[in-house]
Formats: sequence, C-alpha cells, structure tokens
Amino acid sequence: QVQLVESGGGLVHPGGSLRLSCAASGSIFSFNAMGWYRQAPGEQRELVATFTGGGRTHYADSVKGRFTLSRDNAKNTVYLQMNSLKPEDTAVYYCNADYYIDDYRRQSSWGQGTQVTVSS
Repeated sequence: QVQLVESGGGLVHPGGSLRLSCAASGSIFSFNAMGWYRQAPGEQRELVATFTGGGRTHYADSVKGRFTLSRDNAKNTVYLQMNSLKPEDTAVYYCNADYYIDDYRRQSSWGQGTQVTVSS
C-alpha cells in the first residue's frame, strides 16, 4: 500500500500563505492523478487541485489564481502553494493519489490530513 505523508499545515492570518507537501512512498508503477482535497467541519470533502492523467492541472473555482499545484517527480511529491488565504479556506486538507501498481492494478490512497486554519 502506498503511503502519503503530508506536511505544512498551520494557523495563518487572512491574506497569508502556506505551502503543503505530500510525499508518496511505496510500490508505484505510475500515477494517474495526485492532488489535494479539503473538508471543512460539517461539509463534504471537496477537490482543491489535482494533476490529472495527461499532465493537466485542475483547480476548484474557489482557489483559482490563489493556489498553485506543483510536483517533483523524482521525489514523488506534490506541493500546494496557497496564497491570499481566506477564512473560508479553513479545513483539513487531504492528499490523494490514484495510481497503478503494475500494468493493470489501479489503487487510491489518502493521507492522514493536515489542518489549515485561517483566522485573525
């Protein structure tokens, strides 16, 4: 099973910035998608940003222009740079990877979550 280890959450004032990291380890043949979701209290988990198959990047409308997803393929790591943070960005952020462990078997893993709190 692939492990996803997240880091970089914390408390920040409105307008501030944070950078989240997610490192994948384990037996990975190839990635189909990898990115970030978030879940606020009482809300459903929602997509924030993800690399999709074919190398495209998809962002939720609410974060476009403020968040940037990047990756280091050599380290199997994705980063989420979050700028101009707003109180409504407060949530637990989860890393997700959708991948193949060989030519045929496809699996998905979630990280443990990292808390992001935007408050004055």
